[in-house]
Amino acid sequence: MSIALEHVCDLVVELSPPHEMGAALSGTRRIIPIVGGTARGARINGRILNVGADWQTVQVGGVAQLDARYAIETDDGAVIEVVSQGIRHASADVAARIVAGEAVPPSEYYMRTAIRLDSGHPDYAWAARSIYVADGGKVGNTVRLAVYRVG
Repeated sequence: MSIALEHVCDLVVELSPPHEMGAALSGTRRIIPIVGGTARGARINGRILNVGADWQTVQVGGVAQLDARYAIETDDGAVIEVVSQGIRHASADVAARIVAGEAVPPSEYYMRTAIRLDSGHPDYAWAARSIYVADGGKVGNTVRLAVYRVG
């Protein structure tokens, strides 16, 4: 058995400031609204709609559990739902640099997500028939992800 990765698109996800929920039993909680962005690649091209958020839980030790849900409107009018769940962790120094808005190379920390896509548009029926993975990082008020179909 072999697994291959096919590049689907690159996402630039625009964020607004987080709503801090504070410490909960599961960790420090925050909601980060997703307010726009772009999708560009071989299989998906369009804009990210202002309809989603990343519901994060930062656990002891700085491991962030990511749970983002948003939508892409393609250049040809389809709407694709994105459900992205993953993990981000960095050293305390790197995390502070990211929070300060510094463009920290993604190679200096770990951020990976598992993604599910879905659409009712017939031209994008293929999207719900695969699993996707992404890597990337936070740059200023954006998250940049390279999305791959697991084949």
